[in-house]
Amino acid sequence: MSLCVAVAFPLAMRGQVPLPPAPQRTAPATNVTVDGSEAMFTTMCALLAAGFEANVSAENWHPLRARLREQMQHQQGPAVDAVREFYKQHVVRDPGALLSRYIWFGIVAGPAPSFRITLRRDDMPTELLTLEGFSEILSNYYQEQHIGRLWHDLQPIYNSEIKKVHDPVSQIIFVATGYLRQLQDPNTARSFTIILEPLVGRISNVRNSGEHYAMVLSGSDDVPEDIVRHAYLHFLLDPLPQQYPHILAVKRALYEKAALAPRLPPDLKDDFSAYFAECLVRAVELRLKRLSPGEKEAVIDRDDADGYVLVRPIFKGLAKYETLEPSFALYFPDMVRNIDEPAEAKRIDSIKFARAADRDNVNDTASEDVARHKAAAPTTVPNDVDAIGALTEGERRIAEKNPQAAEVAFQKVLAKYPDQIRAWYGIGLVALMEHDGPRAKVVFGRLTDGDHAAKDDPMVLAWSHVYLARIYDDEGQQSLAKSEFQAAIAVPGGPEQAKQAAQKGLEAVNLEKPVERP
Repeated sequence: MSLCVAVAFPLAMRGQVPLPPAPQRTAPATNVTVDGSEAMFTTMCALLAAGFEANVSAENWHPLRARLREQMQHQQGPAVDAVREFYKQHVVRDPGALLSRYIWFGIVAGPAPSFRITLRRDDMPTELLTLEGFSEILSNYYQEQHIGRLWHDLQPIYNSEIKKVHDPVSQIIFVATGYLRQLQDPNTARSFTIILEPLVGRISNVRNSGEHYAMVLSGSDDVPEDIVRHAYLHFLLDPLPQQYPHILAVKRALYEKAALAPRLPPDLKDDFSAYFAECLVRAVELRLKRLSPGEKEAVIDRDDADGYVLVRPIFKGLAKYETLEPSFALYFPDMVRNIDEPAEAKRIDSIKFARAADRDNVNDTASEDVARHKAAAPTTVPNDVDAIGALTEGERRIAEKNPQAAEVAFQKVLAKYPDQIRAWYGIGLVALMEHDGPRAKVVFGRLTDGDHAAKDDPMVLAWSHVYLARIYDDEGQQSLAKSEFQAAIAVPGGPEQAKQAAQKGLEAVNLEKPVERP
């Protein structure tokens, strides 16, 4: 079932986190779903039949989980024997790591009865590769033990649990999207799925390939709001650092200091984009939680000790954002630029990082099993400190509405890298600011078609289509404007803001009467 969540923009009161709405509101469906999964259910049935957690007390288990474990353990047949043999050959000591592998499988497996993996092999996480051949074994098990019939019979139980989960999850999404002023396009390829599966018995948050986020909940008795919010904020915010690698690059020296923290997860020590996204999510969480100033300061101190040193400056930057009108996606570049690198570097040098041995179990994401996969970042930004600095300067001048200074900065880049896409995009924005339609048309035309098109930079490509469409619309060429708006919507990985702007433009063009030209 899709979640229906209403979001009002801008916030009614500036500088304040939106409070939960009293009545449930109706709004268009989003690309967030809460549902059961036959593939996940079948995977867990097979796992229980194979003996997973056979000796664990079922005293506090969900009644369905306890009953089905007993039932699965008594299953007999060649396919069951094959499942048990496969399980025996692939068992690992850590039950959590073992469960994580099969949950990954349940998330990315296709529909019954074949359960073929929906990911390309190159996109699969390493732990999933260890279950190669399981699809066929699970398919035989599904058919031999009539799991499809069992799944159908249990739908009333699952539907009841899903219904109970709907409201608290909707509320989390309402508050998060309201704070970020970010509506989600239900037609986008990106998706956030919550799979309700009592047989899992614990929470596993898996983030898949940068596009499809999935979270498994064991039931409705205690929805882990902090963990759901954390995962959903990643879904909303992860694309931003990937869209502005050259702006982040200027702050890389701070990241290199943070990467020395013993308690920082290894996967964040070699991925600046993922690290920044984690700090960003933590800072937004603090703005959303109802904590006292002292409690928030204590959380930030702990983040500093753990290596998440950018939470503090981002948290401060969010205070300014709350007084402004734009969506957070539009504010993000300025927030990053405004981080005082010299001051932060001095502060970080004074931090005493916690030892790895000091790690405790009190952690907002302690019950998550997080698998991060690097999304493809634009390859169009040169690995050149001077060029990155000039690009950043040009974008800052654009934000200051100083097109002349911006042009000087972008031309510095183009003098060294004549085909640099972000610099050409900046030149196009300069032309728009100077009301030079013909020049803007040429630049954005270059970026959307031909050998120099920004095919490797979805942000530039999508917005270039939008701006070109607006130029055509102003010229009265509605058919060309319509084509460009449609092209912007179709850009894979394009920013949501660009797609929303294109959709609005397309709707406006469809309402316009054709302009007659002499």
